[in-house]
Amino acid sequence: MELLKGERLDDLQNGYWMIQDRKDFCYGIDAVLLASFAKVKSGERVLDLCTGTGIVPVLLKAKTEGEHFTGLEIQEKSVDMARRTIEYNKLQKDIEIVQGDVRHADTIFSGIFFDVVTCNPPYMISNHGLSNPYLPRAIARHEVLCTLEDVIKESAKRLPPRGRFYMVHRPFRLAEIMNVMMKYKLEPKRMQLVYPFVDKEPNMVLMEGVKGGNSRITVQKPLIIYKKPGIYTEDIKKIYGE
Repeated sequence: MELLKGERLDDLQNGYWMIQDRKDFCYGIDAVLLASFAKVKSGERVLDLCTGTGIVPVLLKAKTEGEHFTGLEIQEKSVDMARRTIEYNKLQKDIEIVQGDVRHADTIFSGIFFDVVTCNPPYMISNHGLSNPYLPRAIARHEVLCTLEDVIKESAKRLPPRGRFYMVHRPFRLAEIMNVMMKYKLEPKRMQLVYPFVDKEPNMVLMEGVKGGNSRITVQKPLIIYKKPGIYTEDIKKIYGE
């Protein structure tokens, strides 16, 4: 396989490789943590919204016994890289990348339900702080093309009763996240706050919701990323398989 200008091939350390572009938005630890937090049972079908270059479906394929994984992404370049990644890893039977708008997921997958929906959506509200809202990085980080409510509403439509929803987001929007999830009958069932260091404020939150679930949430122990700058904690090393 020939890489395009600016692209690189990253070893995921799980038997698979990922095509990335240095100029555009590359996957980060948030996607890795989401794939670790999500629970996919044997034979289940998964939909990953805002899939980017397909990192979450590939990680879930490596760590679970799910039957099939579908990624939905709007940006053509990311879709192309994701599809070439799938082909390079010979995962065409296991993972499908669909180009489309998250806001139209209900139409794109009309009549199709998934056991699990995952999403690593844009975190920042609207175009606050944006100089160019059309850059791939900006689209990945800011709610330019979809909002938090779009993601949750469309996820709920594609889940059957008791279907599970997993998302990574920012703690400053936690109250909004829970309110919108409950609005669309995705009952928050499990939550974990992620801290860069033990003495810092959390900078990520992992959420699980169940379609039509009862009102009861489990808060897992905090996840600390670094013991000191550049040195992962044992919990993070386990997630990376070190």
